[in-house]
Amino acid sequence: MASPFAVLTAQEAAALIHNGQNIGFSGFTAAGAAKAIPLALAGRAEREHQAGRPFQVGVLTGASTGHSLDGALAKAKAISFRTPYQSDPGLRAQINAGTVRFVDMHLSMLPQMVRYGSLGPLHWAVVEACDITAGGGIVLSTSVGASPTFLNRADKILIELNRRHAPNLLGMHDIFEPEDPPTRRELPIYTARDRVGSPIVVVPPSKIAGVVLTDLDDECEGFGERNAITNQIGCNVSNFLVSEIHAGRLPEDFLPLQSGVGDIANSVLAALGENPEMPAFEMYTEVVQDSVISLLEAERCLFASTCALTLSPQTSKRFAENLEFFRPRMILRPQEITNHPELVRRLGVISMNTAIEIDIFGNVNSTHVLGRQMMNGIGGSGDFTRNAYMSIFSCPSTQKGGKISTIVPLVSHTDHSEHSVQIVVTEHGVADLRGRDPHERAQLLINNCAHPDYREQLFMYLHLAKKGHTPQSLSLSLAMHRSFENIGDMRNLNWSDWNHPESQ
Repeated sequence: MASPFAVLTAQEAAALIHNGQNIGFSGFTAAGAAKAIPLALAGRAEREHQAGRPFQVGVLTGASTGHSLDGALAKAKAISFRTPYQSDPGLRAQINAGTVRFVDMHLSMLPQMVRYGSLGPLHWAVVEACDITAGGGIVLSTSVGASPTFLNRADKILIELNRRHAPNLLGMHDIFEPEDPPTRRELPIYTARDRVGSPIVVVPPSKIAGVVLTDLDDECEGFGERNAITNQIGCNVSNFLVSEIHAGRLPEDFLPLQSGVGDIANSVLAALGENPEMPAFEMYTEVVQDSVISLLEAERCLFASTCALTLSPQTSKRFAENLEFFRPRMILRPQEITNHPELVRRLGVISMNTAIEIDIFGNVNSTHVLGRQMMNGIGGSGDFTRNAYMSIFSCPSTQKGGKISTIVPLVSHTDHSEHSVQIVVTEHGVADLRGRDPHERAQLLINNCAHPDYREQLFMYLHLAKKGHTPQSLSLSLAMHRSFENIGDMRNLNWSDWNHPESQ
């Protein structure tokens, strides 16, 4: 893995970056994220701060990253600005404290926002690769994300050449950037398997300031064990989709699936694979996680188009050892393509995402706790939900040992409006909201999805807020949230304790 470019230590590479500059880092989840250079940059920031000098940078990535990037830079207080998505606890605390400016953004929008110049200049691209040619051809590693745009738009480039990922990943990627308006053409992808671009990103060699040799695993953590609740949610989603096939509302050979990331998403995908009535399917999604690898091996998933391989260490090893099996069954694309609204709509993708809370009319909050504390960000869920053939949101009916109901009168922050949300699933059942007015939606969501401990309380809210096309009470709609904030529990709310003059 000899490099035709100047080989630097991570510290030497970090020394080239100046205070106030903007950096586009590779990574979509921790998969393919830069590791050595951001760690060295964090160390440099700490030394600068100890010397009484300012040192912070703007950080752009494809999505979330690992602890060597977001975690280390946040700990060093080295981030001034962050977009479009994150999941690090330390960085989250700084965002919510207002010490880091965070712009939450639909992931499909980030690359074009960079190209349009809306996010300011991009001084550096710091990207992990598994191979590089003398002519500036870069073979990315386990994610694509926004790396092609960062590489093409940045003033200068630093490459982490990671021998942990073999050069024979060449051919797994399909790199394509659309033209910008007014010369943009349609994207010629008509099935999940279609290729439209190049297996490598080619940049002018003069832009590459140096290469850092690394040997580092992706920092993807394993998923939690499936439990009774996540299993039941998965079964409810699976059974619903089978019923839609039987009803003729889905084709018998099915449609491509998109799935979010996490324990619930993993359980849903596993349940789909285990359901004997579910046909083998393809995926057109952002992230391939452990369950998809198992489904590909079992030929329950026939093909997966994705942006990143977010695999536990054990599954990552299995993937690498059987790369020739997976090569014809998988493709890695930029997030601008995996999440592109035109393609999602045209391919008829079924979207499956998770929520923090859902109100009784179908509005979804996926980003903020109690309306103000950012968790991670909207990610790609909006890219898919608004354009999906069928949009599904799932979550457990309660959190915090039953003290929080995830089905509420009004979400405290809206990411996906009732106009985009079609199906809601909890461990208690499924609410099909298609073609339902607000009163019908509320009945379905309370009866089918709310926890039994909260149903009477939610129906009482509907009784008190009975006026209007959408039966909403301005004074009572956030009373459950206020109760949790005041006493740490949403249960057994006495509505008469709250002022509600509009219901008199």
